[in-house]
Amino acid sequence: MTVTLKEAQTDLAALIHRLPPGEELVITENDRPVARLTAESPTPGLRPPPGLLKGAIIILEDDDEHLKDFEEYMS
Repeated sequence: MTVTLKEAQTDLAALIHRLPPGEELVITENDRPVARLTAESPTPGLRPPPGLLKGAIIILEDDDEHLKDFEEYMS
């Protein structure tokens, strides 16, 4: 995609948001390229390391007392 410098100044934010990842926007002045913008590909989210919440949850194996609160939901 190619736009003039004046068009880029007027509507730069919209031009950037419409630019697909990996595509290039060439800005010209007096029919000569003066700048190039390239849209970045979105970065994938980072996966948290294993064991991040270690110790945050305690499971009691032999305690059935807490199940009484859920009797109405259990068949």
